[in-house]
Amino acid sequence: MTLVHPRSLAASDAALAAGDTGRLPEWNLADLYPAIDAPEVTDDLASVASDCAAFEEAYKGKLAELAAGPNGGAALASVIAAYEAIDERLGRLFSYAGLVYAGDTTDAKRAKFYGDVQDKLTAATTHLLFFTLELNLIDEAVLDAALADPALAHYRPWIEDVRKERPYQLDDKLERLFHEKSVTSRGAFNRLFDETMAGLSVEVDGETLTLEQALNKLQDTSGAVRKAAAEALSGVFQDNIRTFTLITNTLAKDKEISDRWRGFEDVADSRHLANRVEREVVDALVAAVHEAYPRLSHRYYAMKAGWLGKDKLDFWDRNAPLPDADDRIIPWNEAREQVLSAYGRFSPDMAALAERFFENGWIDAPPRPGKAPGAFAHPTVPSVHPYVLLNYQGRTRDVMTLAHELGHGVHQLLAAPNGALMAPTPLTLAETASVFGEMLTFQSLLASAETKDKRRTMLAAKVEDMLNTVVRQIAFYTFERRIHLERREGELTAERIGEIWLEVQRESLGPAIRLSEGYETYWSYIPHFIHSPFYVYAYAFGDCLVNSLYAVYEKAEEGFQERYFDMLRAGGTKHHSELLAPFGLDARDPSFWHKGLGVIERMIDELETDRT
Repeated sequence: MTLVHPRSLAASDAALAAGDTGRLPEWNLADLYPAIDAPEVTDDLASVASDCAAFEEAYKGKLAELAAGPNGGAALASVIAAYEAIDERLGRLFSYAGLVYAGDTTDAKRAKFYGDVQDKLTAATTHLLFFTLELNLIDEAVLDAALADPALAHYRPWIEDVRKERPYQLDDKLERLFHEKSVTSRGAFNRLFDETMAGLSVEVDGETLTLEQALNKLQDTSGAVRKAAAEALSGVFQDNIRTFTLITNTLAKDKEISDRWRGFEDVADSRHLANRVEREVVDALVAAVHEAYPRLSHRYYAMKAGWLGKDKLDFWDRNAPLPDADDRIIPWNEAREQVLSAYGRFSPDMAALAERFFENGWIDAPPRPGKAPGAFAHPTVPSVHPYVLLNYQGRTRDVMTLAHELGHGVHQLLAAPNGALMAPTPLTLAETASVFGEMLTFQSLLASAETKDKRRTMLAAKVEDMLNTVVRQIAFYTFERRIHLERREGELTAERIGEIWLEVQRESLGPAIRLSEGYETYWSYIPHFIHSPFYVYAYAFGDCLVNSLYAVYEKAEEGFQERYFDMLRAGGTKHHSELLAPFGLDARDPSFWHKGLGVIERMIDELETDRT
């Protein structure tokens, strides 16, 4: 039986029932493969498995000899090019399977397809594990001499990144064991989390909602609706808390085992290495945000409580709209115009790149039962293009999410010419383009505010988004650190995890937020804790960086747009210090973070002045 391909759902009930948002687009994955049962998928799975085995047969144990030969640079470059070509085909298959699965994680056929592809690619890539390990065993002097050849010098950024992994790599057999076991360990628990979350239904005032729809109710204009949604969510999370606790304990232990064998000292060091950012840079960011809590979140939420006529905000009121907020549903076409216009005022080229996502079926927007929650921009592979997943419900925050994910998409398009090995960008810098896209859209909308009250409301909404991006994400990072550190001493109960969650949230949100019974379970739905441990600080990194970057842009320095595009085009070929230098910025300077946080503080100052 042929599974319905996502594109053929374009006229489905999900799209037609979008109501005031208008018709919402669903992506066309045919640029990757025609369908999950297409012969192209079967053929590529077979051929890439054969090519991986042939690659190992041809080159294992021979890299050092090749590099030391008379044409060592050219010979090694040829091998890396062959490896990159295989990596591209692997990426196409894995991207397609992942995107099909994200469209409906509760569909048994899609889940089986995703699992089968994952199994086959894991088996195939065991034949490639030797390559980077053996590359790191080449003598430094031999490799330096080989890099004099222009063909190999092209891959220098990737080779230097691979060499940074040298202190933490294991021998071939252990690496192969870790790799093969990932499907039944980390990968299996990731999948269990996804399928559990996608299968949740939340009853709010007699209405059955998906998780995403229920969370959206926390932004409803009615306090009674927000409270009902919060209590319903608490109940659903509590009903599944044993599963979430098991997943969290298992993955934290799995990571501890891996870190111990590889020799990472700190629980977050592997993430810092992957992000190509120094631990002291992240520590400086975290310390700056912690120190700013009273001036940022504590002060703002106290002001908001006053605006809502309360002495304190219940946790379900934290993202409540202000009394005079525009709560209309923003149609999809209007959201598209708002984002593209903002991008176009910065750079027509940037708008043209973003418009391709709308014109070519690269966006999947409507919420659906079983669809992956949240939003993402997946780069797929350089020979194709990115895809964006949203759960668009017509709120202003949804417009900002669209701007955010399109920022990622534009970045991924610009970086693609670097090839499969060097296009990917470390998470810290990947968030820069997305947050910059949000800032462009916000500033454009703010400039069009007709009244002082509307400007205040928009400014408050932006402050809330920035607090969610900076304060909330650093609190998440602090929570993760405490969980992973305490897990080293033994399993954590659901009650203990809830205690840590509440302690961290009280510290970050401040005394104006009332964290009543039920909120202790809200750690359980955050997917980053499961899929990408310690990912979350990248959001704060990107937001503070963009605040400083946007200040440079506002000075109207000549050539800013081209320098910005050069930064995005670099992909993963340069360190953050190299990329920021043309703008006169340095993330290693502690004052850099204070400047970024100062932008948020000044917005709160303006709101406080308006209030008085």
